[in-house]
Amino acid sequence: MPVAICVPAVIIFFVILSSLRVLKEYQRGVVFRLGKVIGIKGPGLIFVFPIIDSMKKVDLRVITMDIPPQDVITRDNVSIKVNAVTYYRVIDPKRAILEVANYMYATNQLAQTTLRSVLGEATLDELLANRDEINGKLQDILDRMTDPWGIKVSAVEVKHVDLPEDMQRMMAKEAEAERDRRAKIIRADAELQASVKLSEAAEIIDRHPTALQLRYLQTLNDIAVENNSTVIFPLPIDLLTPFLKKGKE
Repeated sequence: MPVAICVPAVIIFFVILSSLRVLKEYQRGVVFRLGKVIGIKGPGLIFVFPIIDSMKKVDLRVITMDIPPQDVITRDNVSIKVNAVTYYRVIDPKRAILEVANYMYATNQLAQTTLRSVLGEATLDELLANRDEINGKLQDILDRMTDPWGIKVSAVEVKHVDLPEDMQRMMAKEAEAERDRRAKIIRADAELQASVKLSEAAEIIDRHPTALQLRYLQTLNDIAVENNSTVIFPLPIDLLTPFLKKGKE
């Protein structure tokens, strides 16, 4: 009698034990009963009837998906390689299981095709200069297309743009030419400002000849500061004027 009671009890115990499932805080379970969805359970300890019930776990955390390098031809016919990263999470576990066979694989493939399509509509300069705008466009398209799957795409970031070597050399030459142009403009502006100041100084000296004498004295003071053995005294031109006139006569 005890054996007849213990055997069924042990079987029932193991059946109950095998029917228990533990879901973490970030997990949900889509429970099927005889092939039909009966609800979403979790987190915590849940009970799944053996044989007639089955459960699919879904992770609700943000998933970081790396998009492998894609060959892209831009609108201005430049061949480049671009890779990106996508951040998304499941917001509806039921639709993520029922609407698509493998939502992670499907999202990855969709991100690759969308990346090639969007970047193919932009020029190389737009891709390099308007990175934030392109990222926002990619995120908007992916979010709308994955919404029926119960997935929310939070961000898409283009990580690296691999340019051909000849294009890199051309861009380097262009950047160098741009720097030379800026340097020449700055030098020309400096010369213009210096010439303006010199002309103003000449006008002042012409109106006030004593200003030239003060400049002589300042030059002597600057020379005296250095430890020089030779001191040059500039001779005022006014002193030579009578001799020059006499020579002409």
